[in-house]
Formats: sequence, C-alpha cells, structure tokens
Amino acid sequence: MDTMNGARGILAPVRFGRMLQLVLLALIAVCSIRYVIRHEDSAMTVPVLAGAVVLAVVAAVQSLVPRRGAWPAVWTLVAVAAWMALTLTAPSFAWCAVPLAFAVLQILPFWPATAVVTAMTAVVIVAELRLAAELDPTIVAGPVGIAVATIVAYRALDREARARQQLVDELTSTQAELAAAEHRAGALAERARLSREIHDSVGQDLSSINLLLQAAQQQWDRRPDEARTQVRTAADSARAGLDEVRRVVRDLAPVELEGAAGSLPDAISRVVADAVGVDASFRSHGIIADVPLPVAAAVIRTVRGALANAVEHAHASRVVVSLTAHPDELRIDIRDDGVGFDAGPVALRERAAQRRPDGRGRGLRGIEERITALGGTLDIESAPGEGTTLSAVFPAAALEGATDSSVFGGETTGGDGP
Repeated sequence: MDTMNGARGILAPVRFGRMLQLVLLALIAVCSIRYVIRHEDSAMTVPVLAGAVVLAVVAAVQSLVPRRGAWPAVWTLVAVAAWMALTLTAPSFAWCAVPLAFAVLQILPFWPATAVVTAMTAVVIVAELRLAAELDPTIVAGPVGIAVATIVAYRALDREARARQQLVDELTSTQAELAAAEHRAGALAERARLSREIHDSVGQDLSSINLLLQAAQQQWDRRPDEARTQVRTAADSARAGLDEVRRVVRDLAPVELEGAAGSLPDAISRVVADAVGVDASFRSHGIIADVPLPVAAAVIRTVRGALANAVEHAHASRVVVSLTAHPDELRIDIRDDGVGFDAGPVALRERAAQRRPDGRGRGLRGIEERITALGGTLDIESAPGEGTTLSAVFPAAALEGATDSSVFGGETTGGDGP
C-alpha cells in the first residue's frame, strides 16, 4: 500500500488517478447537458447547475490536494458528499458514481471504502426510484450487484497481490540470511585456515627456536661449539618462520584485488563505487599494465583511506580519483572539495607529532610511509577552504623492484585524519 502519499485503498497501487479525474469531469458535463435538455424550464436548473459546478471544481482540484496524511481522504469524502447532494436533487448525475467509487476504493482503507460505496449505492437506488413510474426490482438489484461484484473482485485481487508481495519479501529476506550465513561460514573457514597455517608453520618454528635456545643456554659453558650450532639452527628457523609469515600475509592482499585479473583500475573502481557519504568518481588514463601486488595494494589502501578522510574530516561532497599510466611512472591523484587544511611542511610536522586521543591510525603520515617504502613519492596540495589533492607517484624502478613483503607493514584505518 502506498501509505506515504495518503492512498491506502485496495486500488492504491493502480496509477489511474488522472484518468478517473478526466472521466468524472466528462460525466459531470454530460449529465449537466442531459439535465438542461430534460428540465429546460425547471426552477431547479440554476441550483442544479451550480451544484454541478461545485462538484466539477472539487474534481478539478484533486491534483492540487497534498498527497500526504489525511488530505486525500478528506478530498474523497467532500467529493462524495457533493455528489450525493447533487444526485438526490437531480438523478441525472447518478452516473458520476462510477469514477467516484473507484476513487474511494483507491484512497480509503477497505472497510471505510466499503461503507462509503454502500452509501453511494443507496443514493443511486433512491435517485433512480424517484424517476421510476412504478417499483422496478432491477433498479435495486442492478446497482447492488455491480457494487458487490466490484468490491469482491478487487478485494480478491488485493489479497493475491499482498500474498505475492509477502512471498517476495520472504524470499528476499531468506536470500539475505543465506548470503550472511555463507559470508560467516567463509569467514570462519578462512580463520580456520589461517589458524592451521600459523600453527603448522610459524608455531612449529617458534617452538623449535625455543627448544634450541634453551638447549644452547644449558650447554653454553660446557659445550660452546654445540651451543653455537644450536643458535645458528635457531636463526635459520627464525628466517624460515619469517618467510612463512610473509607468505601468509601476502595472501591477505586487499579484497578489492581479488578477481581483478591483474587489473588495478577495476579494483579501484570497486573501492570508489563502495564509497559512503560522498559522491566519488573514478577515471583511468593510459594503458594500465599488470601492477605488482605490493604497489596495487598500497594504491587501494591509499584510495580507501583518502575517501574515508574526505568524508570524516574534510566534509567533502565530491571526490575524484584518477589513475594515470605514463611510460616512466604510475600516478594516482585523489582530489576532494572539502574544507582543506594547511599543507605546509611545518604544519604537517605538527600534525604528525600530535597523537590522536583515541589512538586511531597515523593518517597522511601512514599513507606517505607506505608509498615511500615502495620507492614512490606522495605530494599533498591543500589550503583552508580549497579542498585537498593527494598525488602518489610510483616510478618505473619502484614498479619493477617492488617486493611482496614491503607493503604489509601496517594499514592505515579509514578516517584516521590528516
């Protein structure tokens, strides 16, 4: 039901209000002409035509009535009351009951609409009986049958529509619950996998190192050569454990890079599309070849952090992310229209020296450290009231010499601030 615009009847989903309005106006005009032809010299002609004008005005202003709250219902009741008074005076206007009844069924809830349509049917019967020379059962049975058939038919359609909508809602809810359950199952499976890998690799290496160092400590004075051998073995185990940690961490690349088939623009596009609280767009220029995973991960995390800062601290309404490939470098530019800040060297050093009271992240300093660790550079352009532009540049040498282990030294959480 469209309760927001005041339509709560069983015909509320049917959008034919304009057509009903035109039909009602046309019937008022035709019925007025019919009355004038049949009652040309009647003293009631002027009052009846005045009543027809009132009803036509009420019908014409329907589109001007506010659609929220009780206003549509008020209009309906006023129109029905005007029609009843007119029809009891001039039965020629009984035909106007048809579009009015549809309007009632469209706007009023079912039981109030049923009561109003019943009253309208009674008015039509009374008006027609006034014109009949003798009692005609069809004058009573006809309007009643039409009204009952109309209400019952549309009530059945309404119930069927509600049942279908309920099934759709249940299906949507079930799909959402299934997706959430699959997500939880996948997260638990991934945690279990990481737990096994860490236990079977890093845990075993640490246990061996502990045993070797304990043995070396016990034999350091009596058997120094054997103790040194055990220390060297412990060092080898430590290096092996470090390599294993790097391998596990390498598998934790940003999720946006999964399924990107080596396409950094696709991954950035997904990050930008998921931005919340800001109108973000992405542009890609040049041919973007396969970018090493460390650089791609750094770019993704830089974009993600910059978008969060633009919303939380810069209060920006729009952010434009541009990825440009030159023959000798890869460049990512992130421009927002936020409040900006003093980006001078002294101001940046003061910001870097300040510790957040909630201990969240390192902001622009963390972004710069991540990019610098890969051989890139970060340039910050900003001024109070003029927005902010972050430009990260990775030269060809940085792209060729990037190593998987250098990028995972810690991720700046979104919204860390400048």
